[in-house]
Amino acid sequence: MGEVDTKGVVLLDFWVSPFGQRCRIALAEKGVEYEYREEENLLGDKSPLLLESNPVHKKVPVLIHDGKAVCESLIIVQYIDESWPHRAPLLPADPYARAHARFWADFIDKKIYECGTRLWKLKGEGHSAAKEEFTGILKLLEGELGDKKYFAGDAFGFVDVALVPFVCWFYSFETYAGFSIEELAPKLVAWGKRCMERESVAKTLSDPHKVFEFVGVLKKRFGVE
Repeated sequence: MGEVDTKGVVLLDFWVSPFGQRCRIALAEKGVEYEYREEENLLGDKSPLLLESNPVHKKVPVLIHDGKAVCESLIIVQYIDESWPHRAPLLPADPYARAHARFWADFIDKKIYECGTRLWKLKGEGHSAAKEEFTGILKLLEGELGDKKYFAGDAFGFVDVALVPFVCWFYSFETYAGFSIEELAPKLVAWGKRCMERESVAKTLSDPHKVFEFVGVLKKRFGVE
């Protein structure tokens, strides 16, 4: 890919990206060594390698494996699971269980970040609607989790990887929404704490207060008072 050496495994990412953190967690679970390349100016001019590797969406994360680029976080996590299948399987072997996991990962992908963004971006009726919707999302996820250790049962898996990076965004969501996620979804918060006991998660997730500061940067960039 151009003159840049991208042999082996390279991850193009941005420190606070929950989508990139999914990939970092999956790589850590699999014990895959890789080169991390921070897209330092993601809100400005993006690197030539990122634009070349992901010309359609022009965003992180991108996994480059032996010079071939894989884009979109859930697709990357599945690629990692399939490319290094002999350690810490993330998707179950049973076809129905795999489909079930993909359904909930897709639900998380379409709902959490978009609705959470509206919590800090909107005011008035829009904010109230986002707050109500986010509460419903949490309730649905808590219902799916139930009393299980992880979403798939006793094994940390695909849905956990999809959702856990947003745990460090909970503080920001709570602050701007004016509610307590622990009061709304105590089992979900307890699950997040269990996940944080895993080295792959603890070493990857950002400090919630650093995330809050980053949201402040986004608010200024979008002219949100």
